Parts: sequence; structure tokens; C-alpha cells
Amino acid sequence: MALPVFDGENYQAWTVKMQAYLEACDLWVAVEEDYEVLSLLKNPTMVHIRAHKERRTTKSKAKSCVFAAVFTTIFSRVVTCESTKEIWDFLKKEYEGDKRIRGMKVLNLVREFEMQRMKKSKTIKDYSNRLHLIANKVRILGTELNDNIIVQNILVILPERYEATIASLENTKDLSRFSLAELLSALQT
Repeated sequence: MALPVFDGENYQAWTVKMQAYLEACDLWVAVEEDYEVLSLLKNPTMVHIRAHKERRTTKSKAKSCVFAAVFTTIFSRVVTCESTKEIWDFLKKEYEGDKRIRGMKVLNLVREFEMQRMKKSKTIKDYSNRLHLIANKVRILGTELNDNIIVQNILVILPERYEATIASLENTKDLSRFSLAELLSALQT
């Protein structure tokens, strides 16, 4: 697996990829729990020694992965953080912002979504991919934007050359229950 690298852009997508990467490597616990590795007791058993070493190694590997997953300019800002959780929280505060900022980002994305128009030379697939990209950015920020809204947007914005197809769909299907996949399939054929 390739380590997702954060360059300061598209933080939300990076966090999804990075969390999946850390989970796949069994390192996410270092971010999620932010546990302390206590010193070994006197006369530890082999089980205690192994557990201690595993917890310490997991924390080190997780921190190393996050350090490796950011550009040098970002690394220089998080290098003094003590734990992976501290790094993660710093990046979240810095690049995601608080609830108000996320709300503004969602509003801007929804506005961008609603302003999308299908260019005459573009295909349905290209147009729907653009809408999906924006919708997924909204979802990553924690706001629901269901496929039905995307379907409605596509139906309203389609150029005249699709009017016959839309009329046919309206006469044969209940478009309020029409899935995005069904619509794209119908329009592409």
C-alpha cells in the first residue's frame, strides 16, 4: 500500500485515506486511544515484556507513518508534537477548522454543486463525476448529500439533446425513486 501524502490540499480526503492506511497497518489505535506506555514493573514476565514492546512499537510506527505522510513544510510544524494523536489533532485544527468553518466550506461546495452545468462537448459520465466529487467533499465534511439530489440536479441541468430521454424516463419510471446508477445507465445508452 502506498502511504497517502498530505501536501496541504484536500485535507478531508487525506484523513480518510490515512485512517484507512493506519487501520490496515494496525496502527490506528495510537491515534484513537493515545495511550501512554508505562515503564515495565520489576521482574516482568515475557508476556508483559512483549506487550510493552508492542505498545511502544505501535506508537512509534504510527508517529513515523504520519511524519512520512506530510510534506516537509507541514512536517516542520508538527515535529514538536509528542504523540500521533497530538499530530492528528493539530492537523485537524489547522486544516479542517471548527464547526463554523466546516459549515462555510459545505455552503461553498453546495453552491459549487448547484452552479455546475454540463458543457455541450462533455459526456454524462464526466458531468456526473464532477458532481460526485463535490458531493463526496460535502459528505466528508459531515453533511449528507444523497444521490437523489444529484439525480435531480442532473435532470434539471441536462442539455436539450437529452429531453426525449428524460421524457421517456418520466413516463416509464418514478424519478423520485430513481437511483443515480440507473439514471447514468439510461442516459449513457
